[in-house]
Amino acid sequence: MKEMSFLDHLEELRGHLIKATLAILIFAVVAFIAKDFIFNTILFGPKNVDFLTYRGLCNLSKLLGMDESMCISEMPFRIQSRKMAGQFSAHIWVSITFGFIAAFPYVIYQFWSFISPGLKNNERNTSRGVIFASSFLFFTGVLFGYYIICPLSINFLGTYSVASSIHNDFDLESYIGLVRASTLASGLVFELPIIIYFLAKIGLVTPKFLREQRKIAFVLVLILSAVITPPDIASQVIVAIPIVILYEVSIYIAKRVLKNQAKNQAT
Repeated sequence: MKEMSFLDHLEELRGHLIKATLAILIFAVVAFIAKDFIFNTILFGPKNVDFLTYRGLCNLSKLLGMDESMCISEMPFRIQSRKMAGQFSAHIWVSITFGFIAAFPYVIYQFWSFISPGLKNNERNTSRGVIFASSFLFFTGVLFGYYIICPLSINFLGTYSVASSIHNDFDLESYIGLVRASTLASGLVFELPIIIYFLAKIGLVTPKFLREQRKIAFVLVLILSAVITPPDIASQVIVAIPIVILYEVSIYIAKRVLKNQAKNQAT
């Protein structure tokens, strides 16, 4: 294979970035056209009292003999747009966000297509499932953010009041920002095992290092949970549990990477 210059690599990267961007734009156009479904069903779903998560919590409280203490009867807030181009701008950015989420597997494929020629055959074979694993983790994180973090945050912040004379009227941009941050942040956080996999491949992290830093990592997880969830213990624990599990999985993955590298060197 002919060795490529730095400029050749940049040209190759540009081609992959263009393809990934086009995929995002195509899905963004689809989302733009399907405005009613994207906004009324998906985006504004967590503000409705009959949302799946709220119904699940209500049924759980009844099952545990807590009457209807976890049932939600109303969302005492309104969403408004106070800018001339507020709704149109929201329509554009929501469509782009949806386009990125929907096109994520293809974006990862383009990224993988760029770096895979530089890998050895055995490295390429052992990393073959990275696109599927990365996409699965990302979509799992997005769903976790949408069905867990979003409803908990919206319910807490939407019903919070310092005085009965104050009514919550949230700006459309603020509401969309909360939903977007919750879903995308969760999707990216769930990529932790993939990130650890590549860091272990290049020798930046080891299982020993991850185990030694476990206590610090758990503290950071709790801080992260406190930042992206309402300030109550139950919500923070719900968010912290899957992140802790992902960290432990990452330790196992780093261990497997080092084991495979040692086996390859022995042969």
